Amino acid sequence: MDYKQRYELWCQKVTDADIKKQLEEMKNDENKIQDSFYKELEFGTAGQRGILGAGTNCLNIYTVSKTTQGLADYLKDIKAKSVFISYDSRINSQLFAKTAACVFAKNGLKVYLTEELQPTPFVSFGTREMGCDAGVMITASHNPSKFNGYKVYGADGCQITDAAANAVTAAIDKVDAFEVERADFEEALKSDIIEYVPQSCYDEFFARVKKQHMNDCDVIKVVYSPLNGTGWKFVPAILKEIGVKDLIIVDEQYNPDGNFPTCPYPNPEKREALSLGLEYAKKHDADVFIATDPDADRVGVAVKHNGDYTILTGNEMGLCLLSYVLEERKQRGTLPQNAVLVKTIVTSNLAAKIAEKYGAEMRNVLTGFKYIGDQMNKLFDQGRIDDFVMGFEESCGYLVGDHARDKDAVVACMVLIEYANVLKKQGKTLIDKLNEVYDEFGRFTHRLKSKEFAGASGNAKMKQLLTDFRNMDVANVGDKKVLQKIDLLGENVLGLPSANVIMLNLEDNAQLIVRPSGTEPLIKFYMTAAESAEQNEVTFAQMNEFIDKIFA
Repeated sequence: MDYKQRYELWCQKVTDADIKKQLEEMKNDENKIQDSFYKELEFGTAGQRGILGAGTNCLNIYTVSKTTQGLADYLKDIKAKSVFISYDSRINSQLFAKTAACVFAKNGLKVYLTEELQPTPFVSFGTREMGCDAGVMITASHNPSKFNGYKVYGADGCQITDAAANAVTAAIDKVDAFEVERADFEEALKSDIIEYVPQSCYDEFFARVKKQHMNDCDVIKVVYSPLNGTGWKFVPAILKEIGVKDLIIVDEQYNPDGNFPTCPYPNPEKREALSLGLEYAKKHDADVFIATDPDADRVGVAVKHNGDYTILTGNEMGLCLLSYVLEERKQRGTLPQNAVLVKTIVTSNLAAKIAEKYGAEMRNVLTGFKYIGDQMNKLFDQGRIDDFVMGFEESCGYLVGDHARDKDAVVACMVLIEYANVLKKQGKTLIDKLNEVYDEFGRFTHRLKSKEFAGASGNAKMKQLLTDFRNMDVANVGDKKVLQKIDLLGENVLGLPSANVIMLNLEDNAQLIVRPSGTEPLIKFYMTAAESAEQNEVTFAQMNEFIDKIFA
């Protein structure tokens, strides 16, 4: 069936008034019809993510129902009995969460649903805490407001594996979106097949986060923004709990709002998303500004240093957290003898040098926090979960402690503010600490570049460019010789699963890693330079020129 046939079928079958209206509005827009119907929305280990709207390639109550029915069929096959569900502040997130709950309920699966929006790490935690067989989070993380998504967890609180995702995909493919049945929500609540998550689960999450607390915060002034998302309650609560008395909230970004009116791209990695919070920080002369993305699994930070505010990269913040946790636990005698840290392959190699200093093992995994969660589960199965200290990725995702199997901005905010408070008492900032790390181990500097390939034609071009680059002989990137080209699509390369990643290891510890995003129509380029600050800028300029030429 081609996209035109799919469109005509939807025009015949759709009964929802809003979706019918959207179908009517696109009837004379061939490109819109093609982009909306050229394929079924893909399902993978990260679940689904897509633009809101009518169509098989979009997020709407029909595609959500289809996905949920496929997931329900898979869960029934493995004798599953219950599912944990929550959602973020995005447009239709609550609608999609209730839609999913009603599909599961109709299939006889017990549902624990949060009564209001909650952070993504709470779903990872809650799935395990409530003894559920799966978890679903309706979120598109840090994407622009036109996106939403459907994220799936296993009973272990980790995003589902490739094998499970393939099995769910096969089940979804058998489902007719227009034949999915849903229970009545209110009736399902009365019969307890759908039940709101009890307060005890929230209390335990809060307690497990606070367990990572090591130093009270008595002198630090903090500005915080939840970027109109799910961090609005947990983050201020935990900061006040550990002693932060001077906490200013960015008013315009406090209440949940899926339109994100003051930050259209609510990604704490992006300066634009932090601009209003930085104004607040300057106005109130704050020591630190922190912002969490809409589902509160990532955090961005800006630090006042020498009278101005510096935004830390995800790598820089990770190195600060790593240094603090290892140093503090070593001093307290609580660092495990066989401590394990886990990072993704695109995250700073400087982290391994810090880990080595403290006698800790650093494990490298593929990009995606699910792979960090997988390492945690292996430790758990070995009776070694207490050896896990921290996991992190360069895209502002961190987990300290083992309460979740996903990145958690709530605990990251707490630990970071603690460290900033400790340093302030020493007359230092996080920037000072970073400079000390660089002086000790070398100035590893990183840049991230992305190129977008939207729509059907963009998707095809992106695949072709990656194929061409994979087959290309590359001797130099600028002035740097290529010492090694590594293609992770091979079997067991670097001891890792096969992945669409190409690594160029260059002279002088420089590196260029190329991979398509798993959730957006992007090719991402991770650049590392490790010489002087001035030389690093030259290297980055040459890498950018190389990328623009090859991936034009």
